[in-house]
Amino acid sequence: MANANAQVLLQRGTDPFSARFEDLEGRLAFTMEQVDHIPNTVLQLRREPPWALQHPGVMGPRAAFFYFGPARSPGYIVFGNAEARGMRGLLWAKRRSSTSRYFTSQSGREMKWKMSGARMECMDGSKTLAVYEPDQVSTEFAAILTIQASGLAVVTEIVATLMLARIAKVLQW
Repeated sequence: MANANAQVLLQRGTDPFSARFEDLEGRLAFTMEQVDHIPNTVLQLRREPPWALQHPGVMGPRAAFFYFGPARSPGYIVFGNAEARGMRGLLWAKRRSSTSRYFTSQSGREMKWKMSGARMECMDGSKTLAVYEPDQVSTEFAAILTIQASGLAVVTEIVATLMLARIAKVLQW
């Protein structure tokens, strides 16, 4: 899966509500943090300029806001200045028994996260855009996210739906 044009991001921390991704040179790429909690939790996923400026293929919104309902129930997500999208409608299963979760990008393309245990693979048709897997080697990083060059145009959506899938798993939605 990895190739010379792939971007490798290392995740610090295992909490999907508060995570940081950095590249192999230590540049911060994405930050997920809580920005409010009264009356409900609000998280911001921010694509960091030091990393994004290194990659001309990076496009799309610089941030996504996760607005939760009461007791961290599913709420909605806003990408950049786009309209709000319900969390349940943003990431869905086509069949009840399926472990894959689908999402429609802002450009209208249907993509999916194939889930196999802790490993997740983001697909656009038969093309792999990104792979997320626990880091089996390092004790410093919780996971590795490898993004193919073809995934950079939707990288914020890839990371946001990855984090939403992880949050949904933790909260047992």
